[in-house]
Amino acid sequence: MKKLTAASIALCMATLIGCSSSDEEELVLPEIVNQFETNVVWQESIGDGVEHYFSRLTPAVYKDRVFVASRDGEVEALSLENGDTIWETDIRENSSFWPWESDISAKLSGGILQAYGKIFIGSEHGYLLALDRETGEIVWRKKVPGEVLAKPAAGDGLIFVNLGSGKLLALHPDTGEERWSHEQEVPPLTLRGQSSPIVANGGVLIGLETGKLSVLISDSGYSAWSAEIATPKGASEFERLVDVDTQPLISGPYAYAIAYNGNLAAVDIRSGNVVWKREYSSYREIAMDAQTIYVVDSDGVVYGLDKTSGIERWSQPALRGWYLTGPAVAGNYLAMGDQEGNLHWLNKESGELVSREDFDSSGFFIEPVVADDKLILYTRDGEISAVKIPN
Repeated sequence: MKKLTAASIALCMATLIGCSSSDEEELVLPEIVNQFETNVVWQESIGDGVEHYFSRLTPAVYKDRVFVASRDGEVEALSLENGDTIWETDIRENSSFWPWESDISAKLSGGILQAYGKIFIGSEHGYLLALDRETGEIVWRKKVPGEVLAKPAAGDGLIFVNLGSGKLLALHPDTGEERWSHEQEVPPLTLRGQSSPIVANGGVLIGLETGKLSVLISDSGYSAWSAEIATPKGASEFERLVDVDTQPLISGPYAYAIAYNGNLAAVDIRSGNVVWKREYSSYREIAMDAQTIYVVDSDGVVYGLDKTSGIERWSQPALRGWYLTGPAVAGNYLAMGDQEGNLHWLNKESGELVSREDFDSSGFFIEPVVADDKLILYTRDGEISAVKIPN
């Protein structure tokens, strides 16, 4: 059970939003001449979005559909081609006489995963929901022992859910029946958020708030190994935060993970041995292509690093302090949003800023999602946009 929850939230808000309005007023975006204009294919909206709350309601894409959700319980399937609504579902469950208590299973925060013919979404109230992917009909709704702040994972015939209480659950995708659970150590103070699991080679990889990357056997929940990504240092609880809050990435025999106040590391999946480790701190999702890992650090500096060695290829500090999302690899470019609603494009080979578009919104909170030749963007006020990936 997490302690010092209010302090945790305060730290997250200070980290993600900034410490004072005067600091924000001093920030000035670098002047650039756009090498291309951002081509918006369509725009739609879903409810009030996530507003100012912490959320990782990342859209999901399957074939010609985009699945999106708002914090207050609206879930929609949109056409990838034109944004038209295919189906919409309100998952709120009214089990009380009082109308203001009708959203006991809303406050959606973790998702969206599409797998096994369904989409899976979690909530701050400790619910996981499965909806039919074709119709939006609710298949099952399960109460779980903790907040669902991270996207679930699918693999080996199961759904894996990482909870704010420190438990990892394995559930049957058709019924929500629990197959096993594993409890992890949770420090007294952590960032708000958890690592999304990833499934590979019969194991479930997950980042821990203790600064470790752990692997559990997917069919039993038994621990296989644990690798240290970061070690707590400093006198205060704040200085000792080393959460691995992002989803590990897998390429070939290696898994890649990054910790707050810690390191970016490559780990051998078979043995758990750390192949290399470099000092970078982040709570944002990382991205990679065939040769390079892309990182937005805790200050908003963007890096490109060699995947084999971890050696830095380039850095781009011009967006420091703009509270960027994680990066998305989009063709020859990296795309990322900021809290003011700007979409930034970087040359992925050099890190050069090549274009910027102001979406005149309440800001981006989640990394763009690549869908064929488009990027799907989601802003805090519920605006969903599809933009063409430039050649």
